[in-house]
Amino acid sequence: MDKLDIIGDIHGHADALEALLAALGYSKDGDGVYSHDERRALFLGDYIDRGPDQRRTLEIVRSMSKRGRAIALMGNHEFNAICYAARINGGFIRAHNPKNREQHAAFLREFPEGAADYCDAIDWFRSLPVRFETEGVAAVHACWCARSLRAIEPLLTEDGRLRPAAYDAYADTCGAQYAAIERILKGPEIALPDGLDYRDKDGHFRRAARIRWWTDNDAPARRRLEFGGARLGDDQLAMIDRMECREPFPMPAKPVFFGHYWMQGAPAPLAEKIACLDYSVAKGGRLAAYRWNGEARLNARNFVSVEAGPSAARK
Repeated sequence: MDKLDIIGDIHGHADALEALLAALGYSKDGDGVYSHDERRALFLGDYIDRGPDQRRTLEIVRSMSKRGRAIALMGNHEFNAICYAARINGGFIRAHNPKNREQHAAFLREFPEGAADYCDAIDWFRSLPVRFETEGVAAVHACWCARSLRAIEPLLTEDGRLRPAAYDAYADTCGAQYAAIERILKGPEIALPDGLDYRDKDGHFRRAARIRWWTDNDAPARRRLEFGGARLGDDQLAMIDRMECREPFPMPAKPVFFGHYWMQGAPAPLAEKIACLDYSVAKGGRLAAYRWNGEARLNARNFVSVEAGPSAARK
């Protein structure tokens, strides 16, 4: 059984990534590839966008993956980049509007659209699986939803990569497979009632909230939903309290790891078998990992995290 170091969203923060790998005991081999004598890394996606060093981040992750030192999953930012580049019906699957250009700006500055290295990066993103599972552990970028994973099974290769037909299916925004891909890579959401809207951490106007799918199905809506870092008023919270947000997400019996959710504070399990590893490095937080050694119940002592600066590694 592999001993895995499971690493959350990086978003172009190569300094933090190198600091975290050093804290985990990885070092460069003669070819400059990070490796560990006894362990492999499992990256949960979102290598690009936001941060200052997209190219070096991809070089580190790609070289480790190529040499078998790491497994790299697809995040929603890699998926979005593919859709931004993919043409369909005379346009693009992901619109080239100001909001989307702004989201991809850091990546496009280092990988200009249409350049050879841009196309090479997009091809690599296409090669990334959307889920990882063994007898002892499971991982996905945003949401381990068994129903959604079953829905897209015909669109996956044996090793969990999206087939070309998956992008055509995703372009049909009314289809069940579009909804399933959205859940797996971006997490489930619920529409908000009229009069309840907010701006998220990036200043974008939102009319839906993310569901904390790992929470108890009987939890009140204000604990089960999140609002992108927005501070809501008392009237808005009262409206949330009146919402019905009951949708179960059955968990597998094994530990499940994911990223995507912009956690704050000290990394810790969300439940005895559930852990998020996105601790907001792109917003001044930390880059986090969990050292999984085959245990069925997660242990807070197995988290390792670093600050955005290269010298701030700590357990």
